[in-house]
Amino acid sequence: MARTVWDSSVGKKTVMAVSGLIMLLYLVVHMIGNLKIFFGADEFNHYAHWLRTVGEPFMHYEWTLWIIRVALVVAVVAHATSAYQLSRRDIRARPSKYVHKKPRASYATRTMRWGGIILGLFIVWHILDLTTGTVHPGFQPGHPYQNVVDTFSTGYGNVIYIVAMLALGLHVRHGFWSAAQTLGAGSRSRDRALKAVANVLALLLTAGFIAVPVGVMTGVVS
Repeated sequence: MARTVWDSSVGKKTVMAVSGLIMLLYLVVHMIGNLKIFFGADEFNHYAHWLRTVGEPFMHYEWTLWIIRVALVVAVVAHATSAYQLSRRDIRARPSKYVHKKPRASYATRTMRWGGIILGLFIVWHILDLTTGTVHPGFQPGHPYQNVVDTFSTGYGNVIYIVAMLALGLHVRHGFWSAAQTLGAGSRSRDRALKAVANVLALLLTAGFIAVPVGVMTGVVS
């Protein structure tokens, strides 16, 4: 039954919607946590340490954090896989001949497609930069505040992050509304409200995340 659901377009859209909402919930929490950097190094570092001790003593050190990480990896893989397979299925379903040599995708479709690729590449870079320190010269394990300040003290770090967050805002704006439609929450009477919620979420997430590099660039965070 699970294979039958997955093989259907409706099943893939449902997986895409649910995994997207899981990631959206994480992004809201992550953004709120990031804003703690404006309260100083001690509070931000304490928050980063707390993430590793959530659930103690019932949970071992970092177990809860790793459960969250695994759940996010599953959500990202499921989201990307369903998106790719739906895209390929859509291409195969199109007629072979067009008036134009290339079919014109809608603005929303192009934004979601390229935005997803940008965000996928950014996730890899972000982990290598601020989690493992692989691409971060001078990375200091156990000093997240200083690592964030170091990253956003470089021009390329700011450009990569801000471009990715703009792509995130566009992705959330269209994705939230699409997920609501897929899961049956949309209707003529609710569409305006759902689109308003999508716009507000996209704006808050984009502004909240970009506030950190802007804070470092302006010297508010140093």
